Amino acid sequence: MKRFLLVAALLLVLVLLVACSQDTVPPAPQPEAAQVECPECQACADAPVCPEVQACPEPEVCAEPVVAVVPFEEQWANSPHNDITAEAFNHWNEDDPAQIPESCAKCHSTSGYVDFLGADGSEAGVVNAPHPIGSTVECSACHNDATIHKTSVVFPSGIEITDLGDESRCMECHQGRESKVSVDAAIEKVGLTDSPDEVSADLGFRNIHYFAAAATQYGAQAEGGYQYDGNSYDIKFYHVDGFNTCNTCHDPHTLEINIVACQTCHTDVNTVEDFAKVRMAGSEADYDGDGNVEEGVVEEIAGVQETLFTAIQAYASEVAGTPILYNPAAYPYFFGDANANGQVDEDESGYASWTPRLLRAAYNYQVATKDPGKFAHNGKYIIQLMYDSIADLNTAVTEPVDMTTMHRIDPGHFAGSEEAFRHWDEEGAVPSSCAKCHSADGLPQLISEGVITSQPVSNGFKCTTCHANMEDFSRIEITDVTFPSGATVSMDDP
Repeated sequence: MKRFLLVAALLLVLVLLVACSQDTVPPAPQPEAAQVECPECQACADAPVCPEVQACPEPEVCAEPVVAVVPFEEQWANSPHNDITAEAFNHWNEDDPAQIPESCAKCHSTSGYVDFLGADGSEAGVVNAPHPIGSTVECSACHNDATIHKTSVVFPSGIEITDLGDESRCMECHQGRESKVSVDAAIEKVGLTDSPDEVSADLGFRNIHYFAAAATQYGAQAEGGYQYDGNSYDIKFYHVDGFNTCNTCHDPHTLEINIVACQTCHTDVNTVEDFAKVRMAGSEADYDGDGNVEEGVVEEIAGVQETLFTAIQAYASEVAGTPILYNPAAYPYFFGDANANGQVDEDESGYASWTPRLLRAAYNYQVATKDPGKFAHNGKYIIQLMYDSIADLNTAVTEPVDMTTMHRIDPGHFAGSEEAFRHWDEEGAVPSSCAKCHSADGLPQLISEGVITSQPVSNGFKCTTCHANMEDFSRIEITDVTFPSGATVSMDDP
């Protein structure tokens, strides 16, 4: 082992000696590098300057509400005008597209009514486009820049009623959609103006629409009912001072009647249902001819209407050749009675055997049906329409309805349809020479002031023509009367 290590050491020494004995070889010369000019560096673009941070604007202070609570909002919210479930506001929900057509939007949406008024900047007096579903009669419908200045209403007959107040807002939609004018136009269109008893398949029923209270109240001035040529009709029913418009009898937000105020004259009225019993001194005729003059005007109207339907059915069967039925809750209301069972069955369709005479009578029957407040709005106008319809139908049947005990008008002082009060309708005023006895306010003016001026045309006398007040109905006192001869007679003379 020692020998092996010695040999290894000697070999290592030998290798070192050999390495040290070799000459160092210098490196080969290298060619001189060519000088290259460095390109100029492009200038660095200026770094973008960060914009100054804008201070956040101070938030505007929310405006204080004009009022803490919207006036009458709660009353309106629970009224029929805001009944979001009513058919009047949901009829078009399933249509495609679901929108309210131009012909209906005026009265079945807030935006449509505002459109009609021109309060949205559009043309006033017309609705030119459909309106969205989903609204009711909201605050802005009746409270806007247009309604503030509204003083007139044009009815479907084309007749304009002027000098109105806030009631004009109601009258636009409670005027109906038909009139004598449109019924006559429908008859003329099928060429039957001079053929009242000829059936036409092209003649259809005309529906006045619903709750046409303004048409009822204004009577002959609006021509909402079918008024027969040659006959005269009551004009606007004048109730009493202070309660003579929509919004003085009805709360304009709840639509309810102010029963407490009504009790001044209608002392037996404690509920809305009690109005059916009301009958005042100006309505004492037995209109329906049943011999009962104690029943309310509601029952008198119902009696006349029952007689009218009897006449309609008799005429339809005998002259038109097809029995007729009526359902007030199902459109188109009048139906054919195909199986003659006296009932409207599901498979029976709308009546299709119309003659001009039958259409006129049926239209008036519908007018009387679709205004539930007709007895208060202008009951005698409704009675006159139905009375004349019965009389007209009677001329064409072999067994006329007996009308001998029925009455169309009241005794003189309250017969507003008669010449004594209608003579000045075209002039629009009763002259001072006639106003004392042919207007409602002429006599009271003479008694209180000693003079008479021209007066508005009247629908007969009013309570205040003869009575000093409405609490105890005491009569206006007159001490003496001067006759045309100049003679004066005292009430105290024997």
